[in-house]
Amino acid sequence: MSSGKPSWKNFDREEAEQYSGFILGSASTAEYFIEETSDPDALRYLVESLTVDRDVSGDSDVVTQALLTSRTTPFDVKQTVAQRNYNLNEPLVPDTVRKNALTAIKVGKPIVLYGPTGTGKTYFAKQLALETCLDYSIHTATPTWTPADITGSIQPETEGGEIQYHRQAGCVSQGIQKANEYHDNWGVIIDEITRADISQVFGPLYTAIEDEEQVIFKDEDGTPLTLNDDVKIICTMNMSDRTVNELDNAITRRFAMIELSRYGDEERSELFKGWIGKLGSEVDIDTDELRELFERHHQGINEGTTTTGENGIMEFGPMHYRDVTEFLTHACGSGGPYVGEEAVAVGQAFATYITPRLLNTAALPQINRLASHYETLDDQFEAFDLSPAVDLAERQAEAEEREMGVSAYE
Repeated sequence: MSSGKPSWKNFDREEAEQYSGFILGSASTAEYFIEETSDPDALRYLVESLTVDRDVSGDSDVVTQALLTSRTTPFDVKQTVAQRNYNLNEPLVPDTVRKNALTAIKVGKPIVLYGPTGTGKTYFAKQLALETCLDYSIHTATPTWTPADITGSIQPETEGGEIQYHRQAGCVSQGIQKANEYHDNWGVIIDEITRADISQVFGPLYTAIEDEEQVIFKDEDGTPLTLNDDVKIICTMNMSDRTVNELDNAITRRFAMIELSRYGDEERSELFKGWIGKLGSEVDIDTDELRELFERHHQGINEGTTTTGENGIMEFGPMHYRDVTEFLTHACGSGGPYVGEEAVAVGQAFATYITPRLLNTAALPQINRLASHYETLDDQFEAFDLSPAVDLAERQAEAEEREMGVSAYE
Protein backbone atom coordinates (compact mmCIF):
# COMPACT_ATOMS: atom_id res chain seq x y z
CA MET A 1 0.00 0.00 0.00
CA SER A 2 1.28 3.49 -0.87
CA SER A 3 2.85 5.40 1.98
CA GLY A 4 0.70 8.03 3.67
CA LYS A 5 -2.64 6.57 2.68
CA PRO A 6 -4.92 5.05 5.35
CA SER A 7 -6.38 1.59 4.87
CA TRP A 8 -9.80 2.26 3.39
CA LYS A 9 -10.99 -1.31 3.02
CA ASN A 10 -13.75 -0.87 5.63
CA PHE A 11 -14.05 2.88 5.93
CA ASP A 12 -17.48 4.11 6.88
CA ARG A 13 -19.17 7.44 6.11
CA GLU A 14 -17.98 9.09 9.31
CA GLU A 15 -14.36 8.38 8.44
CA ALA A 16 -14.97 9.49 4.84
CA GLU A 17 -16.21 12.82 6.19
CA GLN A 18 -13.11 13.11 8.39
CA TYR A 19 -10.70 12.54 5.50
CA SER A 20 -12.75 14.07 2.66
CA GLY A 21 -10.31 16.92 2.13
CA PHE A 22 -7.44 14.46 1.78
CA ILE A 23 -9.41 12.05 -0.40
CA LEU A 24 -10.47 14.74 -2.83
CA GLY A 25 -7.07 16.38 -2.78
CA SER A 26 -6.03 14.52 -5.90
CA ALA A 27 -7.65 12.36 -8.54
CA SER A 28 -5.36 9.42 -7.83
CA THR A 29 -6.19 9.48 -4.10
CA ALA A 30 -9.92 9.70 -4.77
CA GLU A 31 -9.68 6.86 -7.27
CA TYR A 32 -7.80 4.72 -4.76
CA PHE A 33 -10.41 5.37 -2.09
CA ILE A 34 -13.29 4.50 -4.45
CA GLU A 35 -11.65 1.25 -5.48
CA GLU A 36 -10.86 0.13 -1.95
CA THR A 37 -13.79 1.18 0.24
CA SER A 38 -16.69 -1.21 0.75
CA ASP A 39 -19.16 1.23 2.31
CA PRO A 40 -21.77 2.65 -0.13
CA ASP A 41 -22.54 5.53 2.23
CA ALA A 42 -18.91 6.57 2.19
CA LEU A 43 -19.11 6.87 -1.59
CA ARG A 44 -22.43 8.67 -1.29
CA TYR A 45 -20.79 11.28 0.91
CA LEU A 46 -17.89 11.56 -1.53
CA VAL A 47 -20.28 12.44 -4.37
CA GLU A 48 -22.09 14.95 -2.16
CA SER A 49 -18.74 16.60 -1.50
CA LEU A 50 -17.67 16.46 -5.14
CA THR A 51 -19.55 19.57 -6.26
CA VAL A 52 -19.26 20.97 -9.76
CA ASP A 53 -16.97 23.79 -8.63
CA ARG A 54 -14.49 21.51 -6.85
CA ASP A 55 -11.30 20.84 -8.79
CA VAL A 56 -9.80 17.42 -8.20
CA SER A 57 -6.34 18.14 -9.54
CA GLY A 58 -7.95 19.09 -12.85
CA ASP A 59 -8.90 15.49 -13.52
CA SER A 60 -12.46 14.92 -12.29
CA ASP A 61 -13.10 12.50 -15.19
CA VAL A 62 -10.89 9.95 -13.44
CA VAL A 63 -12.98 10.23 -10.29
CA THR A 64 -16.23 10.07 -12.25
CA GLN A 65 -15.13 6.94 -14.09
CA ALA A 66 -14.05 5.28 -10.85
CA LEU A 67 -17.42 6.01 -9.23
CA LEU A 68 -19.34 4.68 -12.24
CA THR A 69 -17.35 1.46 -12.55
CA SER A 70 -17.27 0.65 -8.84
CA ARG A 71 -19.57 -2.17 -7.78
CA THR A 72 -19.90 -0.50 -4.38
CA THR A 73 -21.35 2.80 -5.63
CA PRO A 74 -25.16 2.76 -5.16
CA PHE A 75 -27.28 3.02 -8.31
CA ASP A 76 -28.80 6.38 -7.38
CA VAL A 77 -25.34 7.80 -6.73
CA LYS A 78 -24.16 6.61 -10.13
CA GLN A 79 -27.19 8.30 -11.67
CA THR A 80 -26.28 11.55 -9.90
CA VAL A 81 -22.75 11.39 -11.27
CA ALA A 82 -23.69 10.36 -14.81
CA GLN A 83 -26.64 12.73 -15.22
CA ARG A 84 -25.42 15.90 -13.53
CA ASN A 85 -25.26 17.78 -16.85
CA TYR A 86 -28.76 16.84 -18.00
CA ASN A 87 -31.66 19.25 -17.75
CA LEU A 88 -34.79 17.38 -18.83
CA ASN A 89 -38.10 18.41 -17.31
CA GLU A 90 -40.73 16.15 -15.80
CA PRO A 91 -42.39 13.68 -18.21
CA LEU A 92 -45.20 15.32 -20.20
CA VAL A 93 -46.87 12.09 -21.32
CA PRO A 94 -50.10 10.82 -19.75
CA ASP A 95 -49.55 8.98 -16.48
CA THR A 96 -50.76 5.65 -17.87
CA VAL A 97 -48.14 5.81 -20.62
CA ARG A 98 -45.39 6.40 -18.08
CA LYS A 99 -46.63 3.56 -15.84
CA ASN A 100 -46.84 1.12 -18.75
CA ALA A 101 -43.34 2.02 -19.93
CA LEU A 102 -41.81 1.70 -16.46
CA THR A 103 -43.48 -1.67 -15.94
CA ALA A 104 -42.24 -2.98 -19.30
CA ILE A 105 -38.69 -1.95 -18.46
CA LYS A 106 -38.96 -3.54 -15.01
CA VAL A 107 -39.91 -6.91 -16.51
CA GLY A 108 -37.07 -6.66 -19.03
CA LYS A 109 -39.08 -5.97 -22.17
CA PRO A 110 -37.67 -3.80 -24.95
CA ILE A 111 -40.06 -0.95 -25.77
CA VAL A 112 -41.45 0.70 -28.88
CA LEU A 113 -43.01 4.12 -28.24
CA TYR A 114 -45.30 4.80 -31.18
CA GLY A 115 -47.76 7.50 -32.14
CA PRO A 116 -48.26 10.52 -34.39
CA THR A 117 -45.60 13.17 -34.74
CA GLY A 118 -45.53 15.75 -31.98
CA THR A 119 -46.48 13.47 -29.09
CA GLY A 120 -43.02 13.67 -27.47
CA LYS A 121 -41.80 10.13 -28.17
CA THR A 122 -38.09 10.92 -28.36
CA TYR A 123 -38.21 13.31 -25.42
CA PHE A 124 -40.03 10.74 -23.29
CA ALA A 125 -37.58 8.03 -24.39
CA LYS A 126 -34.74 10.14 -22.96
CA GLN A 127 -36.65 10.82 -19.75
CA LEU A 128 -37.46 7.11 -19.39
CA ALA A 129 -33.83 6.13 -19.91
CA LEU A 130 -32.61 8.66 -17.35
CA GLU A 131 -35.16 7.47 -14.80
CA THR A 132 -34.30 3.78 -15.12
CA CYS A 133 -30.66 3.79 -16.24
CA LEU A 134 -27.35 5.42 -15.42
CA ASP A 135 -27.26 7.08 -18.82
CA TYR A 136 -28.15 6.34 -22.43
CA SER A 137 -26.90 6.45 -25.99
CA ILE A 138 -29.21 7.49 -28.81
CA HIS A 139 -29.09 6.35 -32.44
CA THR A 140 -31.38 7.36 -35.32
CA ALA A 141 -32.20 4.62 -37.80
CA THR A 142 -31.71 5.24 -41.53
CA PRO A 143 -32.70 3.37 -44.72
CA THR A 144 -29.06 2.27 -45.13
CA TRP A 145 -28.92 0.42 -41.82
CA THR A 146 -27.93 -3.24 -41.81
CA PRO A 147 -27.78 -5.77 -38.94
CA ALA A 148 -24.20 -4.55 -38.36
CA ASP A 149 -25.58 -1.22 -37.11
CA ILE A 150 -27.29 -3.17 -34.33
CA THR A 151 -24.72 -5.86 -33.53
CA GLY A 152 -21.39 -4.74 -35.00
CA SER A 153 -19.01 -5.23 -37.89
CA ILE A 154 -15.36 -5.77 -38.79
CA GLN A 155 -13.96 -2.66 -40.46
CA PRO A 156 -10.69 -2.32 -42.43
CA GLU A 157 -8.33 0.51 -41.51
CA THR A 158 -4.98 1.49 -43.00
CA GLU A 159 -2.16 1.70 -40.47
CA GLY A 160 1.42 2.32 -41.62
CA GLY A 161 0.54 1.40 -45.17
CA GLU A 162 -0.97 -1.92 -44.11
CA ILE A 163 -4.61 -2.88 -43.83
CA GLN A 164 -5.71 -3.75 -40.31
CA TYR A 165 -9.14 -5.07 -39.36
CA HIS A 166 -10.92 -3.79 -36.27
CA ARG A 167 -14.15 -4.79 -34.63
CA GLN A 168 -16.69 -1.97 -34.41
CA ALA A 169 -19.62 -2.57 -32.08
CA GLY A 170 -23.16 -1.72 -33.19
CA CYS A 171 -25.54 0.38 -31.09
CA VAL A 172 -26.86 -2.51 -28.97
CA SER A 173 -23.40 -4.05 -28.57
CA GLN A 174 -22.11 -0.67 -27.38
CA GLY A 175 -24.91 -0.60 -24.83
CA ILE A 176 -23.89 -4.06 -23.60
CA GLN A 177 -20.31 -2.84 -23.20
CA LYS A 178 -21.46 0.17 -21.19
CA ALA A 179 -23.72 -1.92 -18.95
CA ASN A 180 -20.90 -4.41 -18.33
CA GLU A 181 -18.42 -1.64 -17.59
CA TYR A 182 -20.68 0.16 -15.11
CA HIS A 183 -22.39 -2.95 -13.68
CA ASP A 184 -25.78 -1.25 -13.96
CA ASN A 185 -28.55 -0.33 -16.38
CA TRP A 186 -27.65 1.42 -19.63
CA GLY A 187 -30.27 2.74 -22.06
CA VAL A 188 -30.08 2.27 -25.82
CA ILE A 189 -32.52 4.56 -27.64
CA ILE A 190 -33.16 3.73 -31.29
CA ASP A 191 -35.08 6.63 -32.79
CA GLU A 192 -37.44 6.38 -35.79
CA ILE A 193 -36.93 2.65 -36.30
CA THR A 194 -39.26 2.42 -39.29
CA ARG A 195 -36.78 4.36 -41.38
CA ALA A 196 -34.83 1.10 -41.49
CA ASP A 197 -35.92 -2.30 -42.78
CA ILE A 198 -36.92 -3.67 -39.38
CA SER A 199 -37.25 -7.30 -40.45
CA GLN A 200 -33.73 -7.34 -41.82
CA VAL A 201 -31.95 -5.08 -39.33
CA PHE A 202 -33.49 -6.45 -36.13
CA GLY A 203 -33.10 -10.15 -37.02
CA PRO A 204 -30.09 -10.89 -34.79
CA LEU A 205 -31.66 -8.83 -32.02
CA TYR A 206 -34.81 -10.95 -32.03
CA THR A 207 -32.73 -14.06 -31.39
CA ALA A 208 -30.78 -12.36 -28.59
CA ILE A 209 -33.98 -11.21 -26.88
CA GLU A 210 -35.24 -14.81 -26.69
CA ASP A 211 -31.88 -16.43 -25.87
CA GLU A 212 -29.80 -14.63 -23.27
CA GLU A 213 -26.82 -16.88 -24.06
CA GLN A 214 -26.81 -15.90 -27.74
CA VAL A 215 -23.57 -14.08 -28.57
CA ILE A 216 -24.42 -11.15 -30.84
CA PHE A 217 -20.88 -9.82 -31.21
CA LYS A 218 -17.30 -10.17 -29.96
CA ASP A 219 -15.40 -7.05 -29.03
CA GLU A 220 -11.84 -6.14 -30.02
CA ASP A 221 -10.47 -8.39 -27.26
CA GLY A 222 -12.62 -11.30 -28.36
CA THR A 223 -14.96 -10.98 -25.39
CA PRO A 224 -18.43 -12.31 -26.30
CA LEU A 225 -21.28 -9.84 -25.84
CA THR A 226 -24.71 -11.16 -24.89
CA LEU A 227 -27.88 -9.18 -24.28
CA ASN A 228 -28.71 -8.93 -20.58
CA ASP A 229 -31.29 -7.24 -18.37
CA ASP A 230 -28.97 -4.30 -17.72
CA VAL A 231 -29.45 -3.12 -21.32
CA LYS A 232 -32.74 -1.24 -21.72
CA ILE A 233 -33.75 -0.89 -25.37
CA ILE A 234 -36.20 1.94 -26.09
CA CYS A 235 -37.34 2.54 -29.67
CA THR A 236 -39.55 5.23 -31.19
CA MET A 237 -41.75 5.04 -34.26
CA ASN A 238 -43.89 7.64 -36.01
CA MET A 239 -47.35 6.45 -36.98
CA SER A 240 -46.98 8.42 -40.20
CA ASP A 241 -44.26 5.98 -41.27
CA ARG A 242 -46.17 2.75 -40.72
CA THR A 243 -49.10 1.50 -38.69
CA VAL A 244 -48.67 -1.09 -35.98
CA ASN A 245 -50.62 -3.62 -38.04
CA GLU A 246 -48.09 -3.29 -40.86
CA LEU A 247 -45.13 -4.02 -38.61
CA ASP A 248 -43.36 -7.34 -38.73
CA ASN A 249 -45.12 -9.63 -36.24
CA ALA A 250 -41.68 -10.51 -34.87
CA ILE A 251 -41.26 -7.10 -33.28
CA THR A 252 -44.77 -6.87 -31.84
CA ARG A 253 -44.26 -10.26 -30.17
CA ARG A 254 -40.93 -9.34 -28.60
CA PHE A 255 -41.37 -5.65 -27.78
CA ALA A 256 -43.80 -3.85 -25.51
CA MET A 257 -45.78 -1.59 -27.88
CA ILE A 258 -46.70 1.59 -26.00
CA GLU A 259 -48.84 4.18 -27.73
CA LEU A 260 -48.40 7.90 -27.22
CA SER A 261 -51.65 9.11 -28.70
CA ARG A 262 -53.04 12.61 -28.97
CA TYR A 263 -53.46 14.33 -25.62
CA GLY A 264 -56.85 14.96 -24.07
CA ASP A 265 -58.29 18.48 -24.26
CA GLU A 266 -57.41 19.36 -20.66
CA GLU A 267 -53.90 17.91 -20.87
CA ARG A 268 -53.20 19.71 -24.14
CA SER A 269 -54.62 22.97 -22.80
CA GLU A 270 -52.33 22.76 -19.76
CA LEU A 271 -49.32 22.22 -22.00
CA PHE A 272 -50.22 25.26 -24.13
CA LYS A 273 -50.86 27.36 -21.04
CA GLY A 274 -47.50 26.43 -19.53
CA TRP A 275 -45.45 27.08 -22.67
CA ILE A 276 -47.16 30.37 -23.53
CA GLY A 277 -46.89 31.47 -19.90
CA LYS A 278 -43.11 31.42 -20.26
CA LEU A 279 -43.16 34.14 -22.93
CA GLY A 280 -42.85 36.76 -20.22
CA SER A 281 -43.90 40.38 -20.03
CA GLU A 282 -41.21 41.52 -22.49
CA VAL A 283 -42.97 39.77 -25.37
CA ASP A 284 -45.79 41.94 -26.70
CA ILE A 285 -48.18 39.17 -27.76
CA ASP A 286 -51.76 38.59 -26.62
CA THR A 287 -51.24 35.27 -24.86
CA ASP A 288 -54.95 34.42 -24.76
CA GLU A 289 -55.17 34.96 -28.50
CA LEU A 290 -52.08 32.82 -29.07
CA ARG A 291 -53.56 29.99 -27.00
CA GLU A 292 -56.75 30.18 -29.05
CA LEU A 293 -54.68 30.01 -32.25
CA PHE A 294 -52.90 26.91 -30.97
CA GLU A 295 -56.22 25.28 -30.06
CA ARG A 296 -57.94 26.02 -33.38
CA HIS A 297 -54.92 25.03 -35.41
CA HIS A 298 -54.59 21.74 -33.52
CA GLN A 299 -58.32 21.00 -33.70
CA GLY A 300 -58.46 21.66 -37.45
CA ILE A 301 -55.51 19.36 -38.10
CA ASN A 302 -56.71 16.48 -35.92
CA GLU A 303 -60.50 16.72 -35.90
CA GLY A 304 -61.51 19.04 -38.74
CA THR A 305 -63.63 22.15 -38.38
CA THR A 306 -67.25 22.54 -37.42
CA THR A 307 -67.81 25.07 -40.22
CA THR A 308 -66.97 22.71 -43.07
CA GLY A 309 -67.98 19.46 -41.41
CA GLU A 310 -64.77 17.82 -42.65
CA ASN A 311 -62.83 15.28 -40.66
CA GLY A 312 -59.28 15.93 -39.48
CA ILE A 313 -56.41 16.22 -41.93
CA MET A 314 -53.96 14.00 -40.03
CA GLU A 315 -52.86 13.10 -36.50
CA PHE A 316 -50.56 15.71 -34.99
CA GLY A 317 -49.41 16.00 -31.38
CA PRO A 318 -48.97 19.16 -29.32
CA MET A 319 -45.23 19.08 -28.64
CA HIS A 320 -44.26 21.09 -31.72
CA TYR A 321 -46.07 24.15 -30.35
CA ARG A 322 -43.42 24.42 -27.65
CA ASP A 323 -40.92 25.21 -30.42
CA VAL A 324 -43.17 28.07 -31.51
CA THR A 325 -43.19 29.62 -28.04
CA GLU A 326 -39.43 29.24 -27.68
CA PHE A 327 -38.96 30.95 -31.06
CA LEU A 328 -41.22 33.82 -29.99
CA THR A 329 -39.44 34.21 -26.66
CA HIS A 330 -36.11 34.84 -28.35
CA ALA A 331 -37.43 36.61 -31.46
CA CYS A 332 -39.72 39.06 -29.68
CA GLY A 333 -38.03 39.46 -26.31
CA SER A 334 -35.68 42.29 -25.41
CA GLY A 335 -33.25 42.85 -28.27
CA GLY A 336 -34.89 40.19 -30.44
CA PRO A 337 -35.01 40.60 -34.25
CA TYR A 338 -38.84 40.68 -34.33
CA VAL A 339 -39.47 43.27 -31.62
CA GLY A 340 -42.29 45.44 -32.98
CA GLU A 341 -43.15 42.75 -35.56
CA GLU A 342 -44.77 40.21 -33.27
CA ALA A 343 -47.60 39.43 -35.70
CA VAL A 344 -45.07 38.53 -38.38
CA ALA A 345 -43.03 36.48 -35.90
CA VAL A 346 -45.98 34.21 -35.12
CA GLY A 347 -46.44 33.37 -38.79
CA GLN A 348 -42.73 32.80 -39.25
CA ALA A 349 -42.66 30.52 -36.22
CA PHE A 350 -45.45 28.37 -37.67
CA ALA A 351 -43.73 28.31 -41.07
CA THR A 352 -40.48 27.26 -39.42
CA TYR A 353 -41.58 24.68 -36.87
CA ILE A 354 -45.12 23.49 -37.59
CA THR A 355 -46.03 23.61 -41.28
CA PRO A 356 -42.94 21.78 -42.64
CA ARG A 357 -43.53 18.90 -40.25
CA LEU A 358 -47.12 18.60 -41.43
CA LEU A 359 -46.18 18.82 -45.09
CA ASN A 360 -43.42 16.25 -44.69
CA THR A 361 -45.82 13.30 -44.65
CA ALA A 362 -48.89 14.83 -46.33
CA ALA A 363 -50.36 13.64 -49.62
CA LEU A 364 -51.60 16.19 -52.16
CA PRO A 365 -55.22 16.27 -50.90
CA GLN A 366 -53.95 16.84 -47.37
CA ILE A 367 -51.57 19.57 -48.54
CA ASN A 368 -54.46 21.41 -50.21
CA ARG A 369 -56.51 21.14 -47.02
CA LEU A 370 -53.56 22.41 -44.98
CA ALA A 371 -53.29 25.46 -47.23
CA SER A 372 -57.02 26.08 -46.85
CA HIS A 373 -56.78 25.63 -43.07
CA TYR A 374 -54.03 28.24 -42.82
CA GLU A 375 -55.99 30.65 -45.02
CA THR A 376 -58.97 30.33 -42.67
CA LEU A 377 -56.82 30.90 -39.59
CA ASP A 378 -55.15 33.89 -41.22
CA ASP A 379 -58.58 35.43 -41.76
CA GLN A 380 -59.82 34.61 -38.27
CA PHE A 381 -56.80 35.89 -36.35
CA GLU A 382 -56.19 39.47 -37.41
CA ALA A 383 -53.55 39.88 -34.68
CA PHE A 384 -51.25 37.38 -36.41
CA ASP A 385 -49.86 37.18 -39.94
CA LEU A 386 -50.01 33.53 -40.97
CA SER A 387 -49.32 34.19 -44.65
CA PRO A 388 -45.84 32.53 -44.47
CA ALA A 389 -47.51 29.24 -43.52
CA VAL A 390 -50.17 29.70 -46.22
CA ASP A 391 -47.51 30.38 -48.86
CA LEU A 392 -45.43 27.40 -47.79
CA ALA A 393 -48.39 25.01 -48.08
CA GLU A 394 -49.50 26.45 -51.44
CA ARG A 395 -45.99 26.15 -52.92
CA GLN A 396 -45.81 22.56 -51.76
CA ALA A 397 -49.16 21.83 -53.39
CA GLU A 398 -48.00 23.37 -56.66
CA ALA A 399 -44.79 21.34 -56.57
CA GLU A 400 -46.72 18.12 -55.96
CA GLU A 401 -49.11 18.91 -58.81
CA ARG A 402 -46.25 19.58 -61.20
CA GLU A 403 -44.63 16.33 -60.24
CA MET A 404 -47.89 14.49 -60.89
CA GLY A 405 -48.32 16.24 -64.23
CA VAL A 406 -51.41 18.07 -63.11
CA SER A 407 -51.76 21.77 -63.80
CA ALA A 408 -52.26 23.87 -60.70
CA TYR A 409 -54.83 25.89 -62.61
CA GLU A 410 -57.06 23.10 -63.84
